[in-house]
Amino acid sequence: MRHLLSPLLVTILLGVASAAQATVTNYTTTLSGAKEAPPNTSPGTGTVAVLIDDVANTMKLNVSFSGLVGTTTTAHIHCCTPEPLSGTASVATMLPVFSMFPLGVVTGTYNMTFDLLSASTYNPAFISASGGTPALAEADLLAGLIAGTAYFNLHSTAYPAGEIRGFLVAAPIPEPGHLAMWVAGLAGLAGVRRWRRR
Repeated sequence: MRHLLSPLLVTILLGVASAAQATVTNYTTTLSGAKEAPPNTSPGTGTVAVLIDDVANTMKLNVSFSGLVGTTTTAHIHCCTPEPLSGTASVATMLPVFSMFPLGVVTGTYNMTFDLLSASTYNPAFISASGGTPALAEADLLAGLIAGTAYFNLHSTAYPAGEIRGFLVAAPIPEPGHLAMWVAGLAGLAGVRRWRRR
């Protein structure tokens, strides 16, 4: 019985650890006036992290900015430029601005999660250009992020076309739930080894 139970326990633990392996990808950028098209001399700076969960179909957006010349009027993700890390593109995300984004300020932070399968997450023109459905818009946005042809743009009263921006670049990160399952699986294997030694 002991020899049958150990392989069974190992199989169960490894099965649980490998189930629901969401790929969470972190796209990041730093924002500056020098990265605008055309570049400007704004002293404003910022950072953006966009976390995409391909199983939950969510986009978590974390933004921090400061030192703007004008006050914020809108903020978007634009996609997709003809060439990676250069050029301009139409607005891909919701209009006129991300919901609850801090407006009328020169410094701020923003944290929000969006449903990538909801039409309200996108500019209607981006949905139409992508084939007419939120799922196709999601596919185009993700392809743009992967290709480096999507950027975050923060517009202000001083620079209506965009005061600071940055192209989003991917860096995979481990999904926390998946990592926790692997830790639990390894702990279970250690327990099985101790049990077999007895």
